[in-house]
Parts: sequence; C-alpha cells; structure tokens
Amino acid sequence: MKKNVLISGGSGFIGRNLTTLLLAKGYSVSILSRSEKQNKGDVFYYKWDVEKQTIDDEAILKADYIIHLAGENIAEKRWTAKRKAAIIDSREKSTQLLYSVLKKHYKKLDAFISASAVGIYGAVNGEEICTENMKPANDFLGYTCQKWEDSIDFIENLNIRTVKIRTGLVLGKNDGFLKKLIPLFKYRLGSALGSGKQYMPWVHVDDLCAIYLQAISDTSMEGPYNAAICDNTTNTVFSKTLARVFGYSIWLPNVPAFVLKLVMGEMAKIVLTGRRVSSDKMEQTGFKFKFNNLEEAIRNCLTK
Repeated sequence: MKKNVLISGGSGFIGRNLTTLLLAKGYSVSILSRSEKQNKGDVFYYKWDVEKQTIDDEAILKADYIIHLAGENIAEKRWTAKRKAAIIDSREKSTQLLYSVLKKHYKKLDAFISASAVGIYGAVNGEEICTENMKPANDFLGYTCQKWEDSIDFIENLNIRTVKIRTGLVLGKNDGFLKKLIPLFKYRLGSALGSGKQYMPWVHVDDLCAIYLQAISDTSMEGPYNAAICDNTTNTVFSKTLARVFGYSIWLPNVPAFVLKLVMGEMAKIVLTGRRVSSDKMEQTGFKFKFNNLEEAIRNCLTK
C-alpha cells in the first residue's frame, strides 16, 4: 500500500505544491481541513477545529507521516497584542491537538515533520551567519518560533522522529513573497525598503517541497534544518534583481523605514530586518538546491 502523508495547512501555498509533489512520488495524501470529510480526486480531506480542539481521529490513524504546516500568517495583519497571541496559539494549539490524538491511540508515525522559520534567529540585522545550534532570539519572532518548536518536542517524546524545517522567504508565482511584489515591480514602482542592507534568506518553493520530501525518506534527518539559500542576498540586491527581470533599473528611492513603521506598525520588522542563514546542515544530508541563483529562481517563478 502507498504510504500516507497527512498535511495540516495543506490548502495553503506550500501545502498545495507539496501535495502535487507527493502524489507524483507515489504517496497518498490526506489534508486536515475545516470542512467536512470529503474526497477530492486523489486527496482525502478530514475535518479538524483547532480552537475547539477537535479532529477526525481517522486522519491520524491512517497516517504514516504528518507534515505540519498550519499556523496563522505572521505577515497578514498588524501585530496587536491580540494578533500576537493568535499567531502563537495557532502554532502551539494545533501541535497540541495532533499530539493528544497520537498519544491517545499510541500511534507510531514514521516521522513528524513541522514547519518553522528562520525568524527564530530574530528580527535584527547583522553579519553573523545563523546556524541551527544558535539560541532563539529574545524578540517576538524568536519567541514565536521557539514556542512553535518546543510544542513539537512533545511529539518527539513519543519516540517519533521529528524534523523542523526553518523556512526563509518562499518564492513562487501564485503566492508567497513574490505575489505582493510583482504588481509594483511590473509597473516600475518597486524599490528597496529601509536601508536595503537587511538580508533576505530565500528559497524556491520547489526546493522547499523537495526538502520536505527528503525529510520523509531520509531517516537520519532529525531536529532543525535551515531551508534557505545562503547567498547573502540583501533587500537592495533582491529589489534590483527583480527589477532587472522586468527589464529596467530601479529609479525610485528606498522606501523610508518610518513610512513602513507607520503603515505596518511593529510588523515592519519583517521587512526591515533580516539575518544571514547557513544552509550547510541541509546540504550535508546530500540535498542539492535546484535554484541557488536568485535571478534564475525569480525568472522560473514568473514563467511557470
């Protein structure tokens, strides 16, 4: 029988691309959804409700692997105290729900693979290259990712192999980071943000999905892995590259940091800060990034 992969957050940008890849590689796929149980083609949907802490246990019992992508979008709304709590709760409570069912049924998975983020290293700028053995930063992004990863450790305590994929900015055509930028740069209105010196660790969605696939098949993979290209791309470099893809050179001045702070509030830290991130640990598993050149990655996303 085909091995079954259960995905939380499977209807999102990464989940949709990952589902396509898993089906192509011969896995069966189930997705946790807020809708009633249903079958759509080769994918089966099971209902869960994180707030009510309810889930169709069959989804867990059927799974050989769980890929946990669920969580509130950290860049969707201003970071009010209520929004911050919702961001953290969505990550902790969803993992707790999965843990409770696994524990109740003494369910043994082949692996539990969870999303995390390079935000664990903090919303700061600097030249230090961040590796997986660094301590989480003492700010909201660092704290959020730490709580996220700590919740996954409970599943590791069930003697289940756990992998944490610390993701950078994901590039793809129909969603992800590029979706918000394309309209501005297409009409030559794009520019760098703030100082433009902040680093932007990025990854093509195809490579990110391939990393999840390897985390399934490579039983030696455990713990955190950075999923981002280590090419020292800054916001200025990224902006100039995107403009060049559209056939022009940036002519507008950088968007001042104070303007972004007025519009976005504290959330502006997401675009005004960024750290260098090492991909050595991931590459030491034998993984090779298909897209390690920023311009080629962007062009691929725009021509898909």
